Formats: sequence, C-alpha cells, structure tokens
Amino acid sequence: MRAVDAPTVATLHTVPRHPTPNQRAILTELIRLTTASVVMSRSAAQVLATTYGVAPHKVEVIPHGVPNLPLVDSGTIKPALELAGREVVLSFGLLGPGKGYELVIDALPAVVAARPNVLYVILGATHPNLLAVEGEAYRRSLEDRVARLGLGRHVKFVDRFVGRVELTRWLEGADVFVTPYPNLDQIVSGTLSYAMGAGRAIVSTPYAYATELLDGGRGLLVPPGSPAAWADALIGLLENDELRAAVGRRAHEHSRAMIWSNVGTEYRKLFARVVAGTRVAPRPLPFVAARG
Repeated sequence: MRAVDAPTVATLHTVPRHPTPNQRAILTELIRLTTASVVMSRSAAQVLATTYGVAPHKVEVIPHGVPNLPLVDSGTIKPALELAGREVVLSFGLLGPGKGYELVIDALPAVVAARPNVLYVILGATHPNLLAVEGEAYRRSLEDRVARLGLGRHVKFVDRFVGRVELTRWLEGADVFVTPYPNLDQIVSGTLSYAMGAGRAIVSTPYAYATELLDGGRGLLVPPGSPAAWADALIGLLENDELRAAVGRRAHEHSRAMIWSNVGTEYRKLFARVVAGTRVAPRPLPFVAARG
C-alpha cells in the first residue's frame, strides 16, 4: 500500500472488535494509507471509530451485495430439490465449529415432536483450512450427534461447495434460514445477507450483524446456548404461515438496497469522489436507514 501512487479504497469484510496489538496496528495503518475505507455495517463503522480511532470521514458504509432474487413460495422449488412435503430449515457456508450448528441439532428433537416433517439441511463443504488440519473430524462429530439423537431422517448434509445458481435454489426452497453463530461480535455474514435477499424467514443468534439487519421484525433473534428457545422460535415460524411470510417479506424488502446493481452504484459513486479528490463524508444509505 505504501508503494501505491494512486487513490485507494479498502473494503474491510471483518473488523475485529477485540483486536490483538498486531491486528490493531495493521488495520490502523492500512486505513491511514487509503483514501477511503468501506465497511458493510453500521456496527463495523462504530468499531472503527471507537476501537481504532478512525476518523468518520475515512469510512463509508456500503452493504454486502446479494443477488436480485424474486420472492417465491418455497413449495414451488422443493420438488426439484427432492424435498416435497418437508418443512425445510437451512444453513449454508463452509463447515466449521464457529457456525454453531450443534445448537440447531440439539433443538431439533422438540421441533420434530411438533413438526414431524421438518428437515434441517446443512449445505456446504468443510472449510479447507479445517480440512487440512483435522480432516472431516468436525463433520463426523455432527453426524454422530445426529445419530445419537435419532435424527437421521431430519438432518441432511450436502457436502459440497455449490455455485450461485444451485445456492439460489436451496435458498428459495427453504422455509426458515438459521445462523446460530456463537460469536456475538461477528460484524458481517454473507450467508445472512443472501437469505434476506431470498426473502427467507430467519432465526439467528444476536451477533452484531444479525442484530442490525434483522431489526424491525425482519427476523427472530434467539440467545445462544438455549436449544429450548431455538425450538420455540422454529416451531413458531413453521406452524404460522402468515408470520413466516411476513418476516420473509420484510427481509426481502429491506434487502433491495443490497442487490448487486445498487451496491455497484454506491461503489461507483465512491470511486468517482475518491478520484476527484473529494473528502468522503459519512452519509446515510437506504441500507442503514430502512426500518421495518
């Protein structure tokens, strides 16, 4: 960065809320060297100001991009996924212990008792870094947990990385999307953004990004460590079609500012201001201002 003789913009996907001294030094220097920095949430911008001492004029909030998907009835998609007649709860992403999938699995016996056709789909390959260190030990531990709880008919592992088109079908075929992440400081989640873009009803732990995006009835927040509370939330959405549709619709409406064409427009405006030498002043975006 010190060698670049041009206006520069850095997009910060992750901003540690409790950085190590080395993390703080590197991130602070990176931002000092750039003309502007982009974060994907208000909470990330706040952390930069309070934890890293970054001046507000150096930071722009532009949301995580999502595909421009229509709002569709999951029942019209399920047959193509061989899920007809099932109530589908979905997680996706690279598999690893930081995702908290155990919490949903532990909640499932109570959900199954109330909704016998429920199916929890865990979509995604094991994270390559984890795979290199311990192989498939974590996935095996989840499979053992499922077997121990007698949930073989109610949990489906799709062990592969899926492309955008196939991912879209899984999202559209889901009734409820879950992000049970245990790290409540998580600043951004691409999976949560994508689920909102598909208009799915979402249940999540109250990590920073979920608390911000699901405000205004756009999803349900459930504390970590309570399978019973998770079961209640999932049952409540699965048994109430109107509530589930309303929550998904609010998420979909809010995500319109997040579709790639709108995000691209915001970046293009930012690049134009940076090239022109204009100071980047903080300003509200539809993404951060929309309510309900």
